[in-house]
Amino acid sequence: MASGASDGIEPVLAALSTMQANVERTQKSQAHEYLEGFQKSPEAWAQTHSLLSSSKATSEAKLFAATTLKGKITYDLDQLPRDSLPSLRDSILTLLVSFRGGPRPIRTQLCVCLANLAIQMLEWKNVLGQVGSTLGASAGDCILEFLRILPEEVTEGRRINLTEDELTTRTKELLEDNATEVLRLLIQYSQSSATAASNPRVLECISSWLREIPAADVVNSPLFDAIINALSDEDSFEAAVDCLCTILRDTREVDESVGVIRAIYPRIVSLQPKIAQFAASEDLETYKGLTRIFAEAGEAWVVMIARFPADFRSLVESILECCGRDQDRDATALTFLFWYEFKQIITLEKYKDAREQYAGIFSRLVDVMIQHLQYPNPENGNEADLFAGDREQEEKFREFRHQMGDVLKDCCEVITVTECLGKAFSLIQKWISTYGSQATSTSVPHWQELEAPLFSMRAMGRMVSPEESVVLRQVIPLIVQIPDHEKLRFQAIMALARYTDWTAQHPEFLQPQLNFVIAGFRHSSKEVARAAALAFKFFGTDCRKLLESHVIELHSFYESVLDGLAPASQEEITEGVACIISTQEPSKIYDTFKLYCNPIIKRMMGRANEAKGAQDDGPRMAVADYLQLITIFIQNIQPYVSPQEENPAVKYCQEMLPVLSAIAENFTSSTPILERVCRCWRYMVLSYRTAILPILPSLAQQLASGFENSRQGCFLWATDSVLREFAVGAEFVDSATSQAIYNFFEQQALAFLRIMNDLPPADLPDVIEDFFRLLIDALIYYHQQFLVSPVCQHILSASLSALTLQQEPPLTATLHFLRDFLSYGTDRPNSSNFDSQPSHNPPQIQQAIKQMVISQGEPLVQRIMTGMMFSFPRECLQDASGVLLALFEVVPQETAVWVKGTIAMLPVGSIRAGEADRLMNAVGMKVQGGDLRKVRVLLQDFTTSYRRRNVAPREGLGRLEATRFRFSG
Repeated sequence: MASGASDGIEPVLAALSTMQANVERTQKSQAHEYLEGFQKSPEAWAQTHSLLSSSKATSEAKLFAATTLKGKITYDLDQLPRDSLPSLRDSILTLLVSFRGGPRPIRTQLCVCLANLAIQMLEWKNVLGQVGSTLGASAGDCILEFLRILPEEVTEGRRINLTEDELTTRTKELLEDNATEVLRLLIQYSQSSATAASNPRVLECISSWLREIPAADVVNSPLFDAIINALSDEDSFEAAVDCLCTILRDTREVDESVGVIRAIYPRIVSLQPKIAQFAASEDLETYKGLTRIFAEAGEAWVVMIARFPADFRSLVESILECCGRDQDRDATALTFLFWYEFKQIITLEKYKDAREQYAGIFSRLVDVMIQHLQYPNPENGNEADLFAGDREQEEKFREFRHQMGDVLKDCCEVITVTECLGKAFSLIQKWISTYGSQATSTSVPHWQELEAPLFSMRAMGRMVSPEESVVLRQVIPLIVQIPDHEKLRFQAIMALARYTDWTAQHPEFLQPQLNFVIAGFRHSSKEVARAAALAFKFFGTDCRKLLESHVIELHSFYESVLDGLAPASQEEITEGVACIISTQEPSKIYDTFKLYCNPIIKRMMGRANEAKGAQDDGPRMAVADYLQLITIFIQNIQPYVSPQEENPAVKYCQEMLPVLSAIAENFTSSTPILERVCRCWRYMVLSYRTAILPILPSLAQQLASGFENSRQGCFLWATDSVLREFAVGAEFVDSATSQAIYNFFEQQALAFLRIMNDLPPADLPDVIEDFFRLLIDALIYYHQQFLVSPVCQHILSASLSALTLQQEPPLTATLHFLRDFLSYGTDRPNSSNFDSQPSHNPPQIQQAIKQMVISQGEPLVQRIMTGMMFSFPRECLQDASGVLLALFEVVPQETAVWVKGTIAMLPVGSIRAGEADRLMNAVGMKVQGGDLRKVRVLLQDFTTSYRRRNVAPREGLGRLEATRFRFSG
């Protein structure tokens, strides 16, 4: 296939050289674009063979050629005449003979090429026989690699352009019918020499064919001895572990695999002495591999372990030993899933006996986990840098600790919370008795041994009942007296934060804890102060009733610490005090709300004045942060008053509204400030619902003017809450109010359309997303008015323009709107309601939708199909095909015509001869038969295949190019 193509490889070699050279980005971009086009071109068939045969091409260029050839066979095989496939097969086999000794990456890609060709070349029946005879006995590794790859590629055959029936038949021919022969060949090869049995390629091949060869056949053959023996060979160890774990996973259906499990189990537990051996050798990867074997066995046989606890105890002991001897703490993570699944099953009542027998192991597991929780001792003695500057290792350790915390929670469920907490308590007591007297304000000896049980207390907090009456009464008085060491103080405060619901039931322990936490705000460490703020949030949330009478004195504390905290901590302490305020009598809410918020508003206005002339974003971000604090108060202070009474919180919001409006009017270009203002307004509606009615006209006016002046989507986001809360039929909402809210919605929609007229969609992705999410709710609550209004037609036109975007969020919102909108053209609209009966869709609404679809359906189909073929993110393709399905459900015959017309407008040469006719014939048959969901599948397959083969032309899409949205209203 290389004849006449050798001259064409020079540009490819030049482009590959440019990609590897130190040149400007534009040159690399041009080279990448050229290579991408080359890979999809018909000329690539011959030129890849030339590259692979050329002495001029580097190994990297040949690897690129092999990879390209793989893509051509997978996706573009129909570019070749069917009668040329045997010569393609023979040329690949010839190339494999040339590369059978390597380089391995090229050989691997060629094996993938041959496997994919074998799948699609249905007339090729003697695949394994011909490959073996062509490559010859001396190409053992090459043949083994092809055998490994074949099942993997068949399994991934959904990428292959075959029908389901063809793929099923081909799978049987290539795999099922060859499984016995492959097993025989692998046994024969493994016995051919002393080194063959431990060849990693053999083990990889066994792993791959275990998709078809039953695990029992491998276990009962000489291959299983080879796998176990390979664990003692350094070169084959990793492949042997993978192979053995694949066999273990194949025995998960334990009732069907009892005999196999009984055969494997002695061989697995015989590996137990290697745990100590590998731990002593400090070979981390080998130790992890051994741990993985035990963990995989435990996961696969967890039901058997629960049924026969005595018989399988050695396996569980081995898994625990792997955790206990893991000095680097990397292998332990491999066991976490086993401990979780084991806990899940032995906490069932039917396995009560197993739970009792394994209680001792879980008790030891708690000891191991707490030991592993300890921070390392710094080798250089620098307590400020425990990981010698390795930030990645430090972050990994932090994450690992939280995973170990989950294991401790599992232990709590097996051996009770009290026993697990008691172990942590004992370690705290032990440290105090051993080192407590040696601790000073500047030095705390062996603090790691105290910090670890404190962390474990924190981790197990979620499992502890508020009624726990044994350990917490003893340990909490100790925690509030720990030495003043940064990490100890941080962990102690975080631990107390986990037990605030317990403290709410035991008020006598509140004051010492609260004093301890409040002292943390004055600590020199920012981390301790951060912990204190988080803890105060939980104390305020869970102990609000106990702190109700302290709300006034807490204000002075709040004011004294607020400005010294980071924004996130400000939010946490604010949530705590807001929860306490919420417990006040309604008659006190207004004054208390004002007491706390007025100083914040004063600070905010001061920073707003600074921000007007500031060059940096600091003052503006400070304004946004203060707005967030006000919102937190509104979210949490929700007094209950009857609908006839004035809501005291709304009364204060009414006073705040002019201030918030002034902020919005003065910072129309500051997205953070406007988003926080709108969030504040939104939560006024969500928190006080119809009680917000007295300020609703002013609020709506601010949302309308704010959107028009700023063109920020957050105003539409806030509008959405008003639309939902005051919808037709809502409780305590009269029809006049609902109509006024609908008019307000139309006003926002008209403003959006004017903005879309002025600016291209690429400048408005966030606004488009928020608008179409607003429309989805408008369809739910106001569809009878909205769908027959003149503005609806313009909105449909705007949606066509929005579909030219390439960002997922606005596209998803637009496509969801279109699917819901089109559903109203049927008698089964997508309507969210709680009625057991499906919503009734009046004929006049169905007709209105059909008329709009008839007038704009053709450009809509063009935009959807163009997006699916060229520009939509892959995450949007399902929704896009859903829009096509909805169009077929509303006007099937017309949609079929529009699809055909769209395909006819595609660039010349971009679709294969007869492809369009075959597609449209299939679509026509499905439409006539009423099987519209199959139409969706056909169009998905067509656009996916087209997208793989083509890129959007640089000169544009010609007749399929989108037109600019225009609106003169």
